[in-house]
Amino acid sequence: MFMNKRRTFTPEFKLEAVALAKRDGFSATAAALKVSEPNLRNWAKQVGERGHKAFASLSERTDVEAELRRLKEENRQLRLERDILKKATAFFAKENG
Repeated sequence: MFMNKRRTFTPEFKLEAVALAKRDGFSATAAALKVSEPNLRNWAKQVGERGHKAFASLSERTDVEAELRRLKEENRQLRLERDILKKATAFFAKENG
C-alpha cells in the first residue's frame, strides 16, 4: 500500500512563497512551487494576521507570550508606584503648605 508522505516547509519558504504569491498571483506561484493553492492562501492569511512571526515555533510564541505577561505586570506595578508617589507628594505639599 502506498502512503503519501506529508511535506513540511520551513518558515522561510512559506514567507517567500507568500511574497511571490502576492507579486505573481496565487495560482501561478502554487503551480511553480508545487504546493496547493489553498495551502498557499492559508499561509498568506497567517502572515496577514501575525506578520513575520506567523510560522514561529510554539516555544518561540510561548516565550514571547511569557515576556508580554511579565511586561504587563511590570507596567501595572510601575503605575501603582507612580500613583502612590503622586498621592504622597500631594499629602506632603498640603502638610507643609
